[in-house]
Amino acid sequence: MRILGIDPGYGITGFGIVEAQAGVCRLLRCGAITTPPNTEFSWRLEVIYNDMRQLLETAKPDAVAIEELFFGQNVTTGINVAQSRGVILLAIRQAGVPIFEYKPMQVKQSVVGYGNATKHQVMEMTKRILRLEALPKPDDAADAIAIALCHARSSTSLLARHLK
Repeated sequence: MRILGIDPGYGITGFGIVEAQAGVCRLLRCGAITTPPNTEFSWRLEVIYNDMRQLLETAKPDAVAIEELFFGQNVTTGINVAQSRGVILLAIRQAGVPIFEYKPMQVKQSVVGYGNATKHQVMEMTKRILRLEALPKPDDAADAIAIALCHARSSTSLLARHLK
């Protein structure tokens, strides 16, 4: 199963493509869709949408795992991320790829085994699970890889197989 993990944002949207087969995962590619600051927001959304469509077309994922929104202190930033997430979800939906959404705590629990793990712990476990020499960069790509790993583990669990 080829899984595209997405960490949505409007300045940087991280992505990671993981191949999961028989409980073994390997990283195929990771990176980020970026938009420059101080540009018209609607233009930034268009760039994210178009780049996401292109990524979906070239990656050909079997599933997309995306992080659910977590509203922290800055509501304005959260609203802009929500809009970015909306165009990302639209692109995925139009591509006809199944979408799976995970809360940050679910990702941490799945990758580290502890729902309150630190960002550094998640990144280190991601590196270990995939047997990588270095932490993926940028951090948004590393987060997206962890989201893809979360789906790989969730979709191949005994419970998931039993529910099918």
